[in-house]
Amino acid sequence: MRLRRDHLIDLRPLTTSPAFARMWVGSTLAGLGGQLTIVAIMLHMYDLTASTFAVAMIAVAGLIPMIIAGLYGGMLADAFDRRRVAIIAASVTFVSTAVLMVLTWSGSETVAWLYAIAVINSAANSVVMAARQAIVPRLIPRELLPAASALGGITMGIMVSVGPAAAGLLVAFTGYGWTYTIDLVLMSALFLGLWSLPSIRPEGTVVRPGLKSLADGWRFIRRAKNIRLQFILDIIAMTFGQPTALFPAIGAVLLGGGAITTGLLTAAIAVGAFLSSLFSGPIARYPMHGRGIERAIIAYGITIALFGAVLLAGWFGALSPGRIGEDSANVALIALAALALAGSGAADNISSIYRNTMVQAAVPDAIRGRLQGLFIVVVAGGPRLGALYAGTLATVTALWFPPLLGGFVIVALVALLVRLAPAFRAYDATHPSP
Repeated sequence: MRLRRDHLIDLRPLTTSPAFARMWVGSTLAGLGGQLTIVAIMLHMYDLTASTFAVAMIAVAGLIPMIIAGLYGGMLADAFDRRRVAIIAASVTFVSTAVLMVLTWSGSETVAWLYAIAVINSAANSVVMAARQAIVPRLIPRELLPAASALGGITMGIMVSVGPAAAGLLVAFTGYGWTYTIDLVLMSALFLGLWSLPSIRPEGTVVRPGLKSLADGWRFIRRAKNIRLQFILDIIAMTFGQPTALFPAIGAVLLGGGAITTGLLTAAIAVGAFLSSLFSGPIARYPMHGRGIERAIIAYGITIALFGAVLLAGWFGALSPGRIGEDSANVALIALAALALAGSGAADNISSIYRNTMVQAAVPDAIRGRLQGLFIVVVAGGPRLGALYAGTLATVTALWFPPLLGGFVIVALVALLVRLAPAFRAYDATHPSP
C-alpha cells in the first residue's frame, strides 16, 4: 500500500496558530537542551564520586519535589496568568542552570550543588509543563488537539533519542562547561515562544492555590470517571511494563554488549514513539479515544510480554554466540528485543496522544491546570513504580520474568477495567465528557 500524505503527522496546529508553533519550537529546543543538562549532570556526578548510587540518587532526590511542584504548578495555572506562570518557572530553570555553568567554568562545582540544581530544575520544569499544557487548548481548535499531542510525541522522541547521545559527545569533546552553556542557548528559545503569547488567564471561577484548590481538583477527579480511569490505566502500564531498570544487567549478563546494548534498547523506545507520531495522521483523526487508549495499552502490554519472551530465549541460550559479555553479544536477540521495545514506545505514545487530548478537551478550563499537574505526577511517578517492580522481582527471580509477567498483567487488567466501564470505551472526542 502506497504511503499517502494523510498517513503523516497533521501539521495544521503549526499553521493554524503561529503562537502554538512558536511555543512548540521553543519547547522542543529547550527540551533538547534540558536533556543535555540532565545527562551531563549524571556524568558529572559520576566523575566527582565514582558512585553509581550517587548518580541514581539524582532521580530519587528530584521525585518528591517534582510531584509537589506538578500539583502546585497546576494550582498556579488555574489561579493566575498561565503565560506568566510558565515564564517565571522557566526563569528559575534558566538561572539555576546558569549558576551551574558558572560554577563549572570556575571549577567550583560540588556534589551538593549538582543535587540542588537537579532538584530545582526538576521542580521548575514540572510547573512549566503544567502551565504549558493548560495553555494549548486556548491556542488551537479542539479538533486539532490530537495532532498537537502527536507533535508533542515528536518533541519527546527528539529529546530522548538525540539528547543523551549529544550530551555524551559534547561532554567527551568539549567538557561540562560548554554542555551547560549550550543548554542555556537552547533554553532561550522557550522564552521567545512564551513571551510572544497573549495573557492567558483561566476561565470560570478562580480558586487561589491552597488546600481548597487541591480539594476541588480531587472532587472533580472523583466525578470524572473517564479521566480517572485513564490515569489508572496509565499507572498499570507504567508499573508493570517499565523494564528500563533491567537494561544494564541485560547488556552485562543476559544478551551481552554492555553499555552499547543498554543504549540501543533505550533508543529503540524513543524511535518507536517518534515514528508513531510521524505517521499519526489516522491516529489523530480517530474520534473514539477511550477505545484508542484501551487498544494502545493492550498493544503495549503485548510488546512488553514479547520483550520478556526474547529475554527468556536468551536465558535458554537461543542464538547465542557462546560467551556473553561486553565484547560478545547475542546480536539477533538484541535486534528482536529492540524491535519489541520500539513497538512498546509506539503504543505508549499513541496512548499518550489520546490521554493528553482527553484531559485537554474534556476538562473545564478553570480546573485544567490542576488536572495537567496530576497528569504530570502520574507520568513521572509511574515509571518509578515500574523500576521498583522490575528491579525487585528480577532480583528474586530472573531478568526475563518481570516483563513477561507484567505484559500479561497489563493486558488482563486493562481489558477487565475497560469492560467494567462501557462509558469509557464509548468516549467520543467529538462530544468530550470527563
